[in-house]
Amino acid sequence: MTPSGDLPTLIDGLQPELTELLKQLVEIPSIAFPGYPPENVKRAHDFIAEELRKSGVDDIRVLDLPDTSPVVYGHIPAPPGAPTVLLYGHYDVQPAGDESLWHTPPFTATERDGAIYGRGAADCKANVIAHLGALRAHGGKPPCGITIVIEGQEEYGSVLDDYPVQHPELFQADALLVCDAGNIRAGTPTLTTALRGVADVFVEVRTLAAPVHSGQFGGAAPDALLALLAALATLHDADGNVAVQGLRRDTWTGADFTPSEFADITGMASGMPLLGTGPIGERIWYGPAITVIGLDAPPTATAASAVVPYAKAALNVRVHPDQNPTEGQQAVIEHLERVRPYGIELKVTGGEVGAGFSARTSGPAYAAMRDAMGRAWGAAVVDSAMGGSIPLTNALAAANPDAEILLLGAEDAKCNLHGYNERVLLGELRNVALAEAEFFQLFADRTRK
Repeated sequence: MTPSGDLPTLIDGLQPELTELLKQLVEIPSIAFPGYPPENVKRAHDFIAEELRKSGVDDIRVLDLPDTSPVVYGHIPAPPGAPTVLLYGHYDVQPAGDESLWHTPPFTATERDGAIYGRGAADCKANVIAHLGALRAHGGKPPCGITIVIEGQEEYGSVLDDYPVQHPELFQADALLVCDAGNIRAGTPTLTTALRGVADVFVEVRTLAAPVHSGQFGGAAPDALLALLAALATLHDADGNVAVQGLRRDTWTGADFTPSEFADITGMASGMPLLGTGPIGERIWYGPAITVIGLDAPPTATAASAVVPYAKAALNVRVHPDQNPTEGQQAVIEHLERVRPYGIELKVTGGEVGAGFSARTSGPAYAAMRDAMGRAWGAAVVDSAMGGSIPLTNALAAANPDAEILLLGAEDAKCNLHGYNERVLLGELRNVALAEAEFFQLFADRTRK
C-alpha cells in the first residue's frame, strides 16, 4: 500500500516522464476520420498498449470491432475485498484544420509557458497519460482493481458506443472514470455532472420548378430561401431564448461562467451581446439550444438575380440532460411544421439523436473523488456540466447500472479543444494524475469489503 502522503512526491517525480510521453503521443497524428492514414491510429494504439504494460497492466488485449479503430483493453485484478475502477479515454484526435492558423505545427508537440501545444494534447491524450501516471505512482500495483478502456475512434464515432451493453461482463466496475472532460477554468477542480442530449433536424422548402428572374417575378413568386429564414426566425424569441414549446429548461446551481469570462473563452467580438437570458450555465448546460449548422442556398459569390426555388437548413438541437432527445427533436419538428411561413409548407425531418446524462453524486466514489481532487489542486471542488455529449457514457451506465460514473480530466475552458492551437497545461495534467492516484487509495480504503 502506498501511503497517501507520498503520492504528491511520487507524481512530481514522474512529471518529466509524463511530459515526454505526452509529447511523443501528440506527435502521432492519430486521426480516425476517413481519408487519413490508418497506420497512425495503429501507432498510437501500440504506443499506449506498451506504456500500459510498463505501468503494471499485464493483461492487455485488443477489442477489434468492425469498422472501428482498435480499442486498448486492459485489466489489473482487484486485491481481495477491493473495488474495481474503470479508466476511460481515447487516443484519436480531430483533424488539424487549416494548419496555417496554428502558431506551431499541430503535430509537433511544443512546450511553452507551462503548456504543451498540439492537436489532441488536451482532447484527450493528456488524460490517457494521466492514467499512466496514476498507475505508476502505485508502482503498477494499485490498491483497487483496474479496467482500462482506451478507444481510437471517439471523435468520428464507432460501434464501441453500443458494445458495453452487448458485453457488460467486460466493463464491470464499481466506479467509472470517464476522463474526457475537464475544469471550468484552470486551477478549479471540476466534476462534470451532466451532459446535454443532442438531435439533428433538417428543414427544407421547394417553391418553384426552377429559379425565375427576380426583377420580373420577385414580389409575388414564392421565395424558398425567404420562407426558410422566416421559419428559422421563429425558433428563438427577441432575446435569443429558444421559443419551442416542449423543450425543458431548469435552473442551474453549479459553477458558472461570468459574462466577461464567457466572452473571452468563446472569442466574442467586442460589444457583442450574449444570446438568451438567465445564468449562462442554465443556457448552455441545463436548457435547450438550437443552432443552424448548415444552409443549402446559392452562395453570394455566384448569386444570380433570381428568386430561389429551393433551400435547406441543418439544425443541431441540444436538450436538457434528463430530456429524451427524441422527444426534444419531435418538439422542434412539430414547431416548424406548424409555422407555414407565408402559407408555404416545409418539409421537416429528423436525423441522429444522442441521449444526455445526469450523474448520481451521492455515493462513495463521488465523495472519494472530491477529496482526492481537493488534495491534488489544493482547492474546493465544484460541479459543472457540458453542453456536448459523450455517447459512450450512457452505454457504460447501461452496462453498469449500479456503478458511479465520474467525468473529469485535464482540459480547461480555454484549452481550444477541436480548435486551433490546442493546448494542455502541465499543471492540470499533474493534478489529474495525482487525483486519480489519490482516488484509488481513498476509494479502496472506504469501500473495502
